[in-house]
Amino acid sequence: MKWRNWALPVALPALVVLTATGCTCTSEAPAKAAGAPSLSGAPSTPVARVCAKPAAGPAKAPAGAVTVDPAVAGDLAAKTKSSPPNTTFWLRPGKHRLDPDRYAQVIPKKGDRYLGAPGAVLDGRKKNQYAFGGTAGNVTLRYLTVQGFVAPQNEGVVNHDSADGWVIEHTTIQHNSGAGLMAGARQRVRANCLRGNGQYGMNAYKNKGRIGGLVVEGNEIVGNNTGDWERRNPGCGCTGGVKFWAVDGADVRGNWVHDNRGTGLWADTNNNDFRIENNVIEANDGAALIYETSYNAVIRNNTIRRNNWVEGRRAADRGDTFPFATVYLSESGGEPRIRARTDKIEIYRNMLENNWSGITLWENADRFCNSPANTSSGDCTLLVRDTDRCAKRAIATAPLYADCRWKTQRVDIHNNRFVLDKSVVKCTEMCDRMAVLANYGTYPDWSPYQGERVAEAITRKQRNRWHDNVYLGPWKFVAHDPSHILDSGQWQGTPYQQDAGSTFRARNGG
Repeated sequence: MKWRNWALPVALPALVVLTATGCTCTSEAPAKAAGAPSLSGAPSTPVARVCAKPAAGPAKAPAGAVTVDPAVAGDLAAKTKSSPPNTTFWLRPGKHRLDPDRYAQVIPKKGDRYLGAPGAVLDGRKKNQYAFGGTAGNVTLRYLTVQGFVAPQNEGVVNHDSADGWVIEHTTIQHNSGAGLMAGARQRVRANCLRGNGQYGMNAYKNKGRIGGLVVEGNEIVGNNTGDWERRNPGCGCTGGVKFWAVDGADVRGNWVHDNRGTGLWADTNNNDFRIENNVIEANDGAALIYETSYNAVIRNNTIRRNNWVEGRRAADRGDTFPFATVYLSESGGEPRIRARTDKIEIYRNMLENNWSGITLWENADRFCNSPANTSSGDCTLLVRDTDRCAKRAIATAPLYADCRWKTQRVDIHNNRFVLDKSVVKCTEMCDRMAVLANYGTYPDWSPYQGERVAEAITRKQRNRWHDNVYLGPWKFVAHDPSHILDSGQWQGTPYQQDAGSTFRARNGG
């Protein structure tokens, strides 16, 4: 997989919230997240229990609204087409259908608003690919259930064409193929249930241009990737709760991201300026959070527990020595030259409890702009727009030597609480690591990053720093490369000098 290769590159009023004390999953979601309450000292993060108790829409049509009849197939799309922009549509209780053609869908006009009555469902019946599409901006969906659509891989059901300015609130998007929801610029995704979709709960991807001003707040994102895409297409990097691509400015807060097959939240390729805060991220098969080939983020006040048990254990069982992490930063760091609300990646005041390992900072020496080993093929860093500039000879000198690679740098990890009880995780080794490392550069033959240059840089020269954390449990530390496994004293000592001001209690946490 591209983010793990070692040898070769590869608080809303209507939101129901309760104190985080373990998962009480809905009937459609797996129950594997149930467990002991979090330890004292965890952030007092609420849990967005949206799927079990979704907010109800208006029982009567608002004044001036167009009423949509579930008994008439295609009524919603037809009335949308015949109505002017800025129309409000009220869907009566019942199961609404589109025409049977697989491409039949609702194409909103600018400013249209769709409100579902209690019990209003738009059902694709496994025949229609898309529910809402087109390029009209500032469309609103509220209080509606959207289910049973069969979008292809990497495509989405709601806002299929990633139009800008959409607002999706108090909506259940469930049991669809592909992604339940796509995203455009200035999109607001609040208090929704994104459940049991085939690939992603949401895929924040736009075919042209970057997505800015994205807000993902107070949602329950559960049980997605039912299609198990990594098994079907190994190494695709195409699964999880939410995937973000080239998003420039995102606030991801107050969500409950749990029991997804694969990664919970994954930002991949030239994302920038993220705030990921006050979320509960738990019991995902893979990492809680991956931040990959991206820039400038604040990750704070999150409760992160029981993640990565499936994928971490699978790697250990096959003898893989890479420190598979629950929070994984791959070729990602702070960059002052790229405008954002911060100029570093700061990870602080989080509770990480009984996950498979902790935080790994990684940089693949063979992955850079224009390298055949760059799995984000065709993409270059945000510092070099012309990929062809990163070529033999020119790349070996300033400024391209620095600017042609995504660097894990300026990462500040502090005031977190790391708890590990191996009897809970049910592991004996490989689940207890914190890491900063790179591989030995070998490829291609014109690469100026061969040998230990990148490993030395990420470990000692790129201002990556742990400090003032609390460790409960038998933690180990990896520096430079997987063969350098350290205890806390060696980690704090010369030459690494990490975790100044931190405290360690070596016995099992709890």
